[in-house]
Amino acid sequence: MKNNKLLSGLGLAMRAGKLVFGEEGVLDAIRTGKAKLVLLAMDASENTSKKFRDKCDSYHVPLIEYGTREQLGSSVGKAERVIIAVTDPGFAQMMVKAKANLAEVE
Repeated sequence: MKNNKLLSGLGLAMRAGKLVFGEEGVLDAIRTGKAKLVLLAMDASENTSKKFRDKCDSYHVPLIEYGTREQLGSSVGKAERVIIAVTDPGFAQMMVKAKANLAEVE
């Protein structure tokens, strides 16, 4: 997975201050309706994956499982990140489209 629009979009959203990190922060963003999209690293633990799949499902927040924790972290200029919430609808829509385009290519 080389640098693509999804990871680039994460970097842009980071610079715009439209991301939330960490389990508690992301759970709060989902519960309060601020999260427009949740990104989960594919190498997250099974418990973490299940927790966020279920939470996103019940609150109708799109969830994308993508990349490794290292890839997600480096795309936002931080250390490893397992879970990230996007709080801006424009960035969220751009990343969903980018993921759909990646799926077509793969």
